[in-house]
Amino acid sequence: MTDSDKGGMPAWLPRAMFLAVATVIGFAVAGWLFLQLRGLLMLLLVSLFLALALEPAVNWLQQHRWPRGLATGVVMLGALGALVTFLSVLGSMLVGQVLEFAAQIPAMSRALLSWVNTTFNTDFEPELLLAEMTDVSGQLNRWASSAAENAWGAGTALLTLLFNGLAVALFTFYLTADGPRFRRTLCSVLPPRTQREVLRAWEIAVSKTGGYIYSRALLALVSTLAHFAALMVLDVDYAFALALWVGVLSQFIPTVGTYIGGALPVVVALIGGVWPAVWMLVFITVYQQFENYVLQPRITARTLDMHPAVAFGAVLAGAAVLGAPGALLALPAGASLQAFLGVYIRRYEVAGHPLLDGPEEERAARGDADPAGAGEGEGVRTPLGADPPAGAPEHPEGAAEKHEKARET
Repeated sequence: MTDSDKGGMPAWLPRAMFLAVATVIGFAVAGWLFLQLRGLLMLLLVSLFLALALEPAVNWLQQHRWPRGLATGVVMLGALGALVTFLSVLGSMLVGQVLEFAAQIPAMSRALLSWVNTTFNTDFEPELLLAEMTDVSGQLNRWASSAAENAWGAGTALLTLLFNGLAVALFTFYLTADGPRFRRTLCSVLPPRTQREVLRAWEIAVSKTGGYIYSRALLALVSTLAHFAALMVLDVDYAFALALWVGVLSQFIPTVGTYIGGALPVVVALIGGVWPAVWMLVFITVYQQFENYVLQPRITARTLDMHPAVAFGAVLAGAAVLGAPGALLALPAGASLQAFLGVYIRRYEVAGHPLLDGPEEERAARGDADPAGAGEGEGVRTPLGADPPAGAPEHPEGAAEKHEKARET
C-alpha cells in the first residue's frame, strides 16, 4: 500500500511544488534583469534597426569591391553628416527667428495696444505694458539663473546622451560590418529548417527597412528642393532651413508631419506680408497633391508603401510602448512586419459586392486601368499576400515543397 493510499502526501507533489517555485523565481529574476537592462536592450534595438537600414547601401558598396568595414564606416559617416547638417541648419534658423521675434515684440506690443484702445475705447498706456514685460523679463532671468544652478544635472544628461550615442554607433557598426558572421553564428545553433525561416525574415527586414528609409530620403530631397525654390521666389527668410524642415518632417512623420512641416514656412512668410503666406500655403497644398499622386507611387513602387493611417497608428503604438525611440522605430518595424505578413499569410479571392467597390475598381470597370498589370512599373501598391516581385522571397508553400524534396533526397 502506497503513501497516497494511506492518506499521506503523493510522491509527485514535492517535485511539482519545487518546479512551481522554481518557475516563479525564474520569472521574477528574468523580470528583474529586464528592468535592470532595459536601457541596454533599447540601445541594441535601435542599433539593430539602424543596421538593417544601412545594410543595403553597405552591400551595394561591397559588391563594388569595397571592404565591408570601410563601406560601413563611409555610410555611417554620411548618415551622421546629414543628421548634423539638418540639426545645425535648423538650430541656426530657430535661434535667428527667435531673436528677430524678440526684437519686434515692443513694436508689435505698441501696435496691438493702439488697436485695442481704438477699438474698445480704452486708455491703456504703453509704459504700463512695458513694465509688465519687464517683470516677465525678470522672471525669465530668474528662471535662467535657476537653470544655471542646475548645470551639473544638465551636464550629466548631456554626457549620458553622448555615451548612448557612441554605444549605438558602436553596436550599429559591428552589426553591419560583421552582419554575415553574426547571422552565421546565429544560424549555427538552429536546425536547418529554422535557419531558412530566420534568414528569410532577416532578408525581408533588410529589404523593406532599407527600401522604406531610402525612398523616404529621396522624397525628402525632392520636397526640400521644391520648397526651397518656392521660398526663394517668394523672398522668404531662411529659405534653405525652412525647406529642409518641410522635407524631413513631411516624409518621416506620417500624416501630421505634412501639416507640422508646412505650418512653419507659412508663419515665417506671414512676417513679410499676407500674400507671401497665402502663396506659400497654396504651393504647399499643390505640391502635396503632386507628391501623393505622382511622385510617391513611382518612387515607392519597388519598396513597401504603408497606408497613412497604418503608419500613424504604428507611430502611436511605438510611442506608447517605447517612448520616443519607439516612435522612430515604428515605421521601419511596421514596414517589415507588413511585408513579412504579406509573404506568410494566404489571401483568397473576394466575391463582388457593392460595399467592396472603390475608386480603383471603378476605374478598372471603365477600362482606365488594368489591375492585373498595375503593379508593373506604374507604382501601384501591391496588396498584402499578392505575388512578390522578382527577386523577392518565395511563398512559404513553395519553400515547404522544396524542403520536403530535399529531405526525401
